[in-house]
Amino acid sequence: MKPRILVIDDESAIRDSLKMILEYEGFEVHGAATGQDGLTLADREPADLVLLDIKMAGMDGLDVLQRLRTTHEALPVIMISGHATVSTAVEATKLGAFDFIEKPLSTERVLVSVRNALDQQRLTQEVVAFRRTETLKHQLIGDSPAIRGVLEAVKRAAPTSATVLITGESGVGKELVARAIHRNSLRARERFIQVNCAAIPDDLIESELFGHEKGSFTGATEKQIGKFEQADRGTIFLDEVGDMSLKTQAKVLRVLQEGEVERLGSARTIKVDVRVIAATNKRLEDEFEKGQFREDLYFRLSVIPIHVPPLRERPGDIGPLVKYFLESATRENNVRPKRITDGAMAVLERHRWRGNIRELRNTLERLVIMTPGDAIDVAHLPEAMRVDAGGRAPDNEVLRAGTLREHKEVAERTFLVQKLRETAWNISKTAEVIDTPRSNLYKKLEQYRISQETDG
Repeated sequence: MKPRILVIDDESAIRDSLKMILEYEGFEVHGAATGQDGLTLADREPADLVLLDIKMAGMDGLDVLQRLRTTHEALPVIMISGHATVSTAVEATKLGAFDFIEKPLSTERVLVSVRNALDQQRLTQEVVAFRRTETLKHQLIGDSPAIRGVLEAVKRAAPTSATVLITGESGVGKELVARAIHRNSLRARERFIQVNCAAIPDDLIESELFGHEKGSFTGATEKQIGKFEQADRGTIFLDEVGDMSLKTQAKVLRVLQEGEVERLGSARTIKVDVRVIAATNKRLEDEFEKGQFREDLYFRLSVIPIHVPPLRERPGDIGPLVKYFLESATRENNVRPKRITDGAMAVLERHRWRGNIRELRNTLERLVIMTPGDAIDVAHLPEAMRVDAGGRAPDNEVLRAGTLREHKEVAERTFLVQKLRETAWNISKTAEVIDTPRSNLYKKLEQYRISQETDG
């Protein structure tokens, strides 16, 4: 579709000239002889760009510009003037004009300004669309009392500068809570920096968090800005903070207490204004009793504690989550939409979801891709998910075994999954309980394709 340009100028010669130049370049052009007519046209048929004369009878261009900024905030406006002064140009810029062109008009100058304005508008729209998509991707789904409690805590915590400690099992959505706090805070326009403390080796995490100077240690060939500096005026999210070494914990405590960081290899301190949100799947009270976590840092981080309950404690949220993940998996993988049968939904709602929302999302993405037809039924679900709560294979699973060997394999797989669940998926403990070498248990897991993610 052609970009639509509105020319507002009381000189018909200027309107005609611009119309000819722009239509030759493939734009759709509409003209208005007065400021009021231009505003009416802009309201009736939204334009992609406005070329606006400053000096006009009645309502002048600056008044029109102010009105356009009020009603069409994102609409780029290029001002035109035959009597330009620096003060007029400055005023127009302050009011939000994209550019300022003097008469007599140069074809090349007009086209460059028009293309630049339209490019900027396109980029702005893409950024807005991206942010909207990211917001949808990171929203908290559910309406259970448990998730409503989390949302209420987010609402209260977000506008403050207090540190927040988010606790909960792996996969419950602690990152989503952190992003929701940042998105609703006074720092929302600044950066959200995420650090997975468990994924960074101990000998590198200090450099990652606080930065280093060139030559400060072997391999430091360039200066590096740390995550705390990158998050200045914004938010830093320390995920899996319970896996941080005691040495690093001491330095994080200093940032919280003093508001300053010191790069490795530098004696200079740098002031930072950072809001800290931390998350862990560990019980930190137990960790500092064992000497694994600093008690003073724990109390600094947990000014506002938010616990995210596991999915099995809020089965009412599974329905909305299934709907959301089905739609997103369909869109992201470019496949036909799938619906889920009542029977399959009932199985999903009974499942314990040890991997929580992450496991549910991965399961549904796999089902969307691998299920033939338009409906996901019980038969399409992972085998272990169809095993009942007592660990026995359902009747149809046993009956479908055509040979004694197949029957034994179904029973053996069911037995292994049940024992793994009883030991919280501790391989060594399970091997000891069932009296088999650990290497043999690993072979069985591979043979039957057993994993905590799918069989949790």
